[in-house]
Amino acid sequence: MPGLENSSRVQRCLTFATGLVECLCFAGAVFGWASFVFVLKAEGYFSSLCVNTTQVNVTILDCSRQDEQFSLIFTIASFMNNFLTLPNGFLFDRFGTTVARLFGIFLYTTGTMMVAFSSSALSNLLYPAISVLAVGGILFLITNMQVGNLFGSHRSTVITLYNGAFDSSSALFLVIKLLYESGVSIHTSFLFLSACSIIHLFRTFVLLPRKFIPYPLPDHYTYGITFGKSKRSEQTVATTDEMPLNKDAPVKQEKGFRECLLSRLFMWHLVWLSVMQLRHYLFIGTFNPTLQQLTKGEPSLVSQYTNAFAFTQLCGVLCAPWNGLIMDRHKGKPRAAGESEQEADLRASVLSLFLTALQCVLFSVCATTPYLPLQYLTFILQVLNRSFLYGGNAAFISVAFPSCHFGKLYGVIMALSAVFSLLQYPCFALVKGALNGDPLYVNVGLTLLSLLAFIHPLSVYLHCRSLASQRANSVTPST
Repeated sequence: MPGLENSSRVQRCLTFATGLVECLCFAGAVFGWASFVFVLKAEGYFSSLCVNTTQVNVTILDCSRQDEQFSLIFTIASFMNNFLTLPNGFLFDRFGTTVARLFGIFLYTTGTMMVAFSSSALSNLLYPAISVLAVGGILFLITNMQVGNLFGSHRSTVITLYNGAFDSSSALFLVIKLLYESGVSIHTSFLFLSACSIIHLFRTFVLLPRKFIPYPLPDHYTYGITFGKSKRSEQTVATTDEMPLNKDAPVKQEKGFRECLLSRLFMWHLVWLSVMQLRHYLFIGTFNPTLQQLTKGEPSLVSQYTNAFAFTQLCGVLCAPWNGLIMDRHKGKPRAAGESEQEADLRASVLSLFLTALQCVLFSVCATTPYLPLQYLTFILQVLNRSFLYGGNAAFISVAFPSCHFGKLYGVIMALSAVFSLLQYPCFALVKGALNGDPLYVNVGLTLLSLLAFIHPLSVYLHCRSLASQRANSVTPST
């Protein structure tokens, strides 16, 4: 029935487009923290912690304790963003899309309302506000990534595109900064964001399924408000997915959750994500004080470089699909004899994992170099690497492990990497204390730590070669 097929195609395109807008404009706003700190300082948040100090007979204003508070807020928010992905993943796998999104919308709206009604006198309100804003945003991303299942051979491309949009949404705080400089208050901006929850609710009930979008997609699959089409499709997906068409055909035994969790692939993927994520978090958390040091406190230069950094974040949505295309490049091509689709996907992921690790090392080297103009290149490499990192993380989990465990495994890996990312605060304290504000040695140490990320692509490559060798050995005796 062409009419129904066209209607379904339009609905899927709307689901994809509105999901992209949601991730791009809302989900990862907290990672634009560097731009928002500029506004918060202008509003006097934690300004009581600034004290006058005398250096060489000159009195200067020392705001290092204020910077520590802002860094701590971001550390806690980024930790909560990742660590609470674990229960959020279980929530999504257990109760489905609608329940998970309603919980996310509640958290996101609560966060925006708390920021809207905060002030310099209520600076501590930022601690819970930014944290729940971050957790609500990651739930938007988790529930949107399944949209890739609607597009078959472009599945990894869609997943990485959504993750790139999530990264680019950090530019939301840049928009708030520019509006603030034009006379629009924080109160007004965040009340508007709260009102946008109507959009999220519309997508939840009209353009997304109540439970999940399965993969592979069944024929004539429908979801959301179907405008006259049968709703039985979504309700019976779980049943039909579990029953083979041929009753005599062997049922493929999926790996259990525990087996996936303890696998070598998962362990090295955790190391790969954790070391690079720590590098990015410390860069963002120390961005403002580092710029203060490199510009010698010149406000116009700090604002100029802050804006440049925030504008580059918009490019995340443009960079991420390249990673997806790298992972999907083998789709539609003939596979080797006996090679499974999962093995082909794993083999294709090796290049993506390697390029991501290489980008991180280059980004870290540039960030370590105390030369102000070079920071423009640092910004470009940072957004490129961040897009590849998170898009590649989600795409790798989706191809390396059974889809029924995606939410749980994604939650576990983000939670464990969050625990590792807590090292950013002692690193920041070390820079401010024993190193007298000079981050050089910490940056060098993190650059060396980033080299561990190269082990993961090597491990996946050896795993694929081992599988190919097993196939060859199984064919040889029979010939």
